[in-house]
Amino acid sequence: MKNGKKPTRRQQDAITEANLNPDNWLVFKVEPAAMHIVHRTTGKTQIIKS
Repeated sequence: MKNGKKPTRRQQDAITEANLNPDNWLVFKVEPAAMHIVHRTTGKTQIIKS
């Protein structure tokens, strides 16, 4: 599993807009055009494009 950090308020808003619960996701990589997140328990990763 990738090591993630707790999302900031702005990142939480982006995760919510993607119809995900920000309490269950951690941010492990931030790029100018995308944010890579990992699920806290399952380890599943997703990319949210901005």
